[in-house]
Amino acid sequence: MIGILIFPDFQLLDASGPASVFEIARRLVSTAPNVQMIAAQPGPVRSSCGVEVVASSLTSAKSITTLVVAGGLGVEAAIDCRTTLAFVRRNAARGVRVASVCSGAYVLAAAGLLDGRKATTHWCRTQDFVSRYPKVRLDPDRIFLRDGNVWTSAGITAGIDLALAIAAEEHGDAVAKHIACQLVLYHRRSGGQSQFSSLLELKTPNGRFGALLTWVREHLDKPLTVDMLADRAGLSPRHFARIFTAETGTTPSKAIERLRLEVAREHVQSSSEPIERVAEVTGFRDPERMRRAFVRAFGQAPQSLRRAARTI
Repeated sequence: MIGILIFPDFQLLDASGPASVFEIARRLVSTAPNVQMIAAQPGPVRSSCGVEVVASSLTSAKSITTLVVAGGLGVEAAIDCRTTLAFVRRNAARGVRVASVCSGAYVLAAAGLLDGRKATTHWCRTQDFVSRYPKVRLDPDRIFLRDGNVWTSAGITAGIDLALAIAAEEHGDAVAKHIACQLVLYHRRSGGQSQFSSLLELKTPNGRFGALLTWVREHLDKPLTVDMLADRAGLSPRHFARIFTAETGTTPSKAIERLRLEVAREHVQSSSEPIERVAEVTGFRDPERMRRAFVRAFGQAPQSLRRAARTI
């Protein structure tokens, strides 16, 4: 059985997304486990959007093989619940696969499961999470991560990617691909894929450097230096770099590479342009340099992403 742990004010999609993946897996594979919502206080559990989900008690979940912990606004109360933390620890100790979606990572960290492990969570929680749990090797720029038998995922919809990866491990890639098609997903994202696209899209429209980042995106073929950007911003290079990093959470050079990666990925997946041409128009110049950047950010080379996009 797969248990999905919820609590008052949980994020509905954190639970329903993975549940939908596992439900379809059950339809496709007769031996796939059933899914059950569980909570420290059984009965109707109200999500942050007001929808209630009926949960079974923790004591009824003695046969689970996978435990998925949802996140949400109520996670602060959840990490103070001794019953919840003891349940998570007990299942991890007996070899159950334990996973978290979004801020559900706080529950795993509070239970001590993430100490010394690589983990991820929603990018907007990075600073708070690191300050609370310094023993965790947090990588805030990943869709999901696996360290041994412990899995963590980024914000909300990334829980679906995590669940698809679990389904692939249990039932094979063909089943996972079928599930993704049933859910009308564009493609199944690898765990190595970066969260940054959403981060930049959120910061660009309203931030102090929004107009500058928009200009950068439109001129990626230029040799974009800190001096050039500082001049456009009307600041000295040193002052610009300091303020930019403070307000965006990343350095100018990293922001430029991220935008180049974002645009290059769009070209790779949606066009038939030669890889060399994509590298040229996005400012990477050298296809090998672009390949290395793709592997760092997405866990795959440009050619692999293009092949994956064409199989959908």
